[in-house]
Amino acid sequence: MARIKTNKDVTRREVITKAAATLFREKGYKAASMRDLAVKVGVEAASLYNHIRSKTELLHDVCFNVANRYVEKMHAVESSNTTSIEKIETLMRFHIGQMIDNYEEVYVSDREWRHLNDPYLSNYRNQRRSYRKRFAAIIEEGIQKGEIKKIDAPTAVLIILHAISGIDSWHRSQQKISAEELEKNMVTIMVDGLRQ
Repeated sequence: MARIKTNKDVTRREVITKAAATLFREKGYKAASMRDLAVKVGVEAASLYNHIRSKTELLHDVCFNVANRYVEKMHAVESSNTTSIEKIETLMRFHIGQMIDNYEEVYVSDREWRHLNDPYLSNYRNQRRSYRKRFAAIIEEGIQKGEIKKIDAPTAVLIILHAISGIDSWHRSQQKISAEELEKNMVTIMVDGLRQ
């Protein structure tokens, strides 16, 4: 029987989770099967259950791995001794980098999270809401300090996050600019749009 190929820095579970993210993005969570996943990692479907309990568990892992990275970054940015504009730029660059470098996982966590089961669904929904509020609070602080134009902060957060999720079309493009150029252009457009 074939074994899941790993290297010393990656566990079999991590290989399976990454393959699941790719599969969920390609087919959608509902349409993807454990058999499809087994083919993707090169093993029999039954042997997957030595490493994971269910497809639902894989979706949980993908979504919360991404959410935890975002929450950790938000905490670091909030506690940094920088201006509001610099905090927003740091968060934007982080989001763009995640969408470029961890595309499959970020895409799935952004589009397929609704298939989580409670209590995880409620927990994830609350984390998303809390994250957006914290992002908006940085913008509101910048408005109060005169660094940022007087705008509706929650709307600004939605626009920023939706623009970054649009990097999906960059991944699918046949003729695309480099990741560095993409990041530079997006940050310039969005940060300058906020700046007072």
